[in-house]
Amino acid sequence: MEILLGYVLGIGLYLLFRVIIPGLYVVEQNERAVKTVFGRAQRVGKNTTLQEPAFAGMLNDDEKERYAYPQVRVIQPGGPYFRWPWERVHKVSVATELVDIAYDPDDRKANQRNTILEAVTRDQLNIGLRGQFRYTVSEKNLYAYAFGVNRPIAHIIGYFVSVLRERIANFEAPSPTPHAASAETILSIPGIQGISINDLRKNLGELNRHMEDECKSSAARYGITLDAALITAIEPPSEVESALAAINTVHNEVSSEISLAEAAADQKIVQSKRAVEIETLRAEAEVQPLRQLALQLRELKSKGKEALKNYTRNVGLELFSKAKKILFTADRDKI
Repeated sequence: MEILLGYVLGIGLYLLFRVIIPGLYVVEQNERAVKTVFGRAQRVGKNTTLQEPAFAGMLNDDEKERYAYPQVRVIQPGGPYFRWPWERVHKVSVATELVDIAYDPDDRKANQRNTILEAVTRDQLNIGLRGQFRYTVSEKNLYAYAFGVNRPIAHIIGYFVSVLRERIANFEAPSPTPHAASAETILSIPGIQGISINDLRKNLGELNRHMEDECKSSAARYGITLDAALITAIEPPSEVESALAAINTVHNEVSSEISLAEAAADQKIVQSKRAVEIETLRAEAEVQPLRQLALQLRELKSKGKEALKNYTRNVGLELFSKAKKILFTADRDKI
């Protein structure tokens, strides 16, 4: 009996220290977890990520066949939870991370020791890019992050860099407004037109928005959501930097002169319009009494010829009283 009791106690202690205690785990607030049973993730029926409207709208028909990941049971923060020895828990951090665009997790010496990313513009100019992007792991597609992609961080950085370099290589400045277009037509400095690095610098906001739009499908592809892209600096090669700075200085000076000339012209146009309005009001003020006089004469004429004759005689007498000199014709009787 004592031997049997010892076996039971030994088995109990073994289960306690090798099964029960190691099987307890907790999930932190910034974590989510997925449990696998004999290497297979616990699924939510036969549901896939394509049943998520947000994911389905990001992919075309060909991509939907490749990125149809199963929906898995997500273990929320809390605990302690328990797992059996044949089960394994995969924890994933869902905290927002900030990564430099020059960061290469596979090679710390790449991109000038992960400090600046190189790219080629459409006019074959090698430039350096500095900036960051934010990302978070998508809770709705944990399978893709945890099991679908090998080293997902390296994968998403490579995806972001490839999209960015493609955009840099084909970037063209948006069409200017009619007012700006007229200024650009006047400003035709040899060498300044068509320099893509100037277009990129002036349209950093548009470039960042394009990167965010192009990378929206990353959540459906790789289980990582790109929250924002921020390209902060675009640097030309050192051998052309001084020449480019000189060209830009001339460009800015001429642009300033054109702006001043346009402002002066606009001011003169406004003054001319105001002068026309004033003269128009004066003319109307002078015409108004004549119109009133015409109405009075028409009314007098309607009352008879004598009334109009008497009116003209009285007006004539008033004019004679104001005149300093009166000249008569030889035939005074006809007056």
